[in-house]
Amino acid sequence: MKKVLITSRSFGKKSPKPFEVLECGGITYTLMGEDFNEETFKETIPQYDGLIIGAHPFNPEDMARCSHLKIIAKHGAGLDNIPLEDARRLGICVTNVPAMNANAVADLAFAHILNISRGVSITNERIHNGEWKTFIGKDVFEKTLGLVGFGAIAKNVARRAKGFSMRILVFDPFVTVIPEEFQDFVTLVDLDTVTENSDIISIHVPLTESTKYLFDKERILKMKKDAYLINTGRGGIIHEQDLYECMKKGHLGGCAVDVTEHEPIERDSPLLELENFVVTAHIGMYSIEAISAVSVVCAENVAKVLNGEEPRFKIV
Repeated sequence: MKKVLITSRSFGKKSPKPFEVLECGGITYTLMGEDFNEETFKETIPQYDGLIIGAHPFNPEDMARCSHLKIIAKHGAGLDNIPLEDARRLGICVTNVPAMNANAVADLAFAHILNISRGVSITNERIHNGEWKTFIGKDVFEKTLGLVGFGAIAKNVARRAKGFSMRILVFDPFVTVIPEEFQDFVTLVDLDTVTENSDIISIHVPLTESTKYLFDKERILKMKKDAYLINTGRGGIIHEQDLYECMKKGHLGGCAVDVTEHEPIERDSPLLELENFVVTAHIGMYSIEAISAVSVVCAENVAKVLNGEEPRFKIV
């Protein structure tokens, strides 16, 4: 029988169906998500025909030792932890699951927008610490929202923002025309226009050479002094030391992120000293609906490839 290693912690958490798909495809599986150990992974991965991977890195030198490996299925959309060119050279199929978590991540992005604007988690923490103190926030209604990237997640954020009568500015170098659905309230502009004119900026781009540290000190200082910065995309797009220095000096009303450059965020990160820096533990896709859908597609893709069929969402 073919064997698949599953290193995503959330695979099949809320439904048995993904495991049933593997079993029906004649595939046995090993779960290594909850107790993932990098050394054990390196030692054992050459034994497997398939890998369903979470967010941990898969180094090229380890991949080169995997003579049996036929497919790497990313349990999610982002591919920055997989060396795609090495996979291509070795003839290993790589798939991901785009868009199926788009509603879950959009919900979280908008939750961060509302939370940071109205001080929900800040006030909650104060009260838990015995301090009953007023927090004067800002309305989200009719504000200008800047979206960096306009893929499936960002479009869902825009749909939610429409209900708050927000004006939306979009920067995406791969988009030339705004779809008709959005034309009444979304304007395609350059990055500087988004940066300088938005009350809230929400990041929805992958981590690439061109987006790494896209929001450094120079760009952050171009933002309105009381603006809010939201990142549910990828850690490393914001330069965290620059962010800290700007916020420490009072630039930005607040920042809320679901992703950090190193995860978990370092305990001694100076950002954790700031009350108006809010961080969640990369929970964007962790809704019951999204996890179930993504897990099923991963299982189906592994079963298809290991049984000689073409998978969905093939990248390599």
